[in-house]
Amino acid sequence: MKYKLSILAAAISMSVTAHADVVKIGIVAPFTGPMTQYGDMTKEGVLTAVEKINAEGGIDGHTFEVVMFDDACEPKQAPTVANSVVNQKVHFVVGPSCSGASLGADPIFDEQGVIAVTPSATSPLVTDGKNYHFIFRTIGRDDQQGPTAAEYIAKHKPKKIAILHDKQSFGQGVAAATRDSLKKLGIEVVMFEGINAGESDYSSVITKLKSMGVDFVYFGGYHPELGLLLRQSREQGFKAQYMAADGAGNAELSVIAGQSVEGTLITYPPDFSTKPENKEVIELFKEKKRDPSGTYQLTSYAAAQVIMEGIRGAKSIQPDEVADWLHANTVSTVIGDLSWQESGDLKHFAFDVVSWHPDGSRTPAK
Repeated sequence: MKYKLSILAAAISMSVTAHADVVKIGIVAPFTGPMTQYGDMTKEGVLTAVEKINAEGGIDGHTFEVVMFDDACEPKQAPTVANSVVNQKVHFVVGPSCSGASLGADPIFDEQGVIAVTPSATSPLVTDGKNYHFIFRTIGRDDQQGPTAAEYIAKHKPKKIAILHDKQSFGQGVAAATRDSLKKLGIEVVMFEGINAGESDYSSVITKLKSMGVDFVYFGGYHPELGLLLRQSREQGFKAQYMAADGAGNAELSVIAGQSVEGTLITYPPDFSTKPENKEVIELFKEKKRDPSGTYQLTSYAAAQVIMEGIRGAKSIQPDEVADWLHANTVSTVIGDLSWQESGDLKHFAFDVVSWHPDGSRTPAK
């Protein structure tokens, strides 16, 4: 195991002993910038889980305090935020939310012995080849999400498929996973191209898609760009079916795209809020006027559960002991029984395909 820094271990031991009654759980997520919806989702999930455990008396004499850190989903800010977490002696984290930020923060978390459980970072690059011990997920990877999209596309037999991405870790990764999965199914992609995130006019790429006779567009990226692509496509009379991954699926997509969003397909985590066994938890969300049915609220709740149940199972608040226990055990959560590969990736996770609507709601895709 990599975590053998005896001086650091002693410092952590002194810190947690001095404040053994309160354990801090950090949320590393975007609370500013265009991705704030994901920070809000994570906060709602973690706060609800922590409030429930604290109301029940905590775990082994420990209660929990949530501390929030804003990385704006920016890879360049991620190392600074990770070091702030370490400097504030926060040893457990839910996040980072975005794959790019995870790539910048996780090496620091793992080296410094901070357990980080991401509820939403799906890029395989987050964990592949890293040999991490302290990094976990409560969400599937893009190479699980891509095949789900490809199988749906193959079933519906479009004539010409194009794949766009935003050139970022999440978007390009899930786009490549979908392309590769389509190739394995013998389906040709006529165009695989990146667009620049943050631009306001995508008319040139839409014109290109239209001229090629594309009738199905898969987009890897987030909601601001997808929303503009949808709206500007309809304005130009380009009526291809659009599909995207979970990172694009939130209410703001409907605000940006308006009526143009109708019928957009999204690969999406299952709606765990409909599980009968989660009825009590869902009521807790509603009592606080929080939405339990969004993309990441319940994967975030589960991430907090993983940390707290790891502490319960290990009978310790030492991160190395908790990480050892998590790698060796299964945790019962609101999204199901979770266990991890050596990499920290879930052994099992299945995505659904949903159809998105202008009011921000979603229904199972046909």
